[in-house]
Amino acid sequence: MKVKKAVIPAAGFGTRMLPITKAQPKEMVPVVHKPVIQYVVEEAYFSGINDILIITGRGKRAIEDHFDRSDIPKKEKFTEELDNILKEINIFFVRQKEQRGLGDAVNYAESFVDDEPFALLLGDTITFPPCTKELIETYNKFKTSIIAVEEVPHEKVNLYGIVDCKEIENFVFLIEDLIEKPGKDEAPSNLAILGRYILTPEIFDAIRNTEPGKGNEIQLTDAMRMLNMRERMYAYLFRGKRYDIGNKLDWLIANIEVAVSDSELGEAVKRFLNSI
Repeated sequence: MKVKKAVIPAAGFGTRMLPITKAQPKEMVPVVHKPVIQYVVEEAYFSGINDILIITGRGKRAIEDHFDRSDIPKKEKFTEELDNILKEINIFFVRQKEQRGLGDAVNYAESFVDDEPFALLLGDTITFPPCTKELIETYNKFKTSIIAVEEVPHEKVNLYGIVDCKEIENFVFLIEDLIEKPGKDEAPSNLAILGRYILTPEIFDAIRNTEPGKGNEIQLTDAMRMLNMRERMYAYLFRGKRYDIGNKLDWLIANIEVAVSDSELGEAVKRFLNSI
């Protein structure tokens, strides 16, 4: 089956971005011209997906308002681009009733997904070029769950879900195990899950049977570990740029790098950077 639906969890508190996120969702923090969540929705759209479910929570109303059609009389370029995309896609919202982890948030998508494979894109992570498009192309070959990974420094493996895997062709790995935030001496590799997935609907049964893990939350990595015992799963090594806007340093780096490459602001930003 083709991947026609995308799920975007956006219910987290954003504690690593406080006090910026005290009164606004972390997914609405701007990266140059657009809030983070708009980059994520655009990634799904440019990957060929028109039906999108965003999972929100308390204090996230600004996300829903952002994806209303604009009633600004004189539109500027980026608002008009978003309005044109909104004409072609369907965005749905559901609220996670309490903070019980990423796995629990994803479980709210079951009725939306029905019995189809779906793309999962974390709402505080942006990728260039669109990682989801590359994942879908790989899924079309293997027809089973596939997870995007990236290489991270060994001293930072304890910050990520890590895969134990073996390479079967260029940039594609057969997953043998998944470990959520292992110690540096326990990590089987330095390939970290980066927040982009294609999952089969069997993930929902795995989530229901997953006990709370670290932080007393339902960890998606633990559910995928269970799913991996039932069906083959693959990892795809993404070679583009990935920014985790859930932390301040990556957010600042994203703004600088995106601004430098921007056709409108790039030259002025380069001159300013050179001046300091």
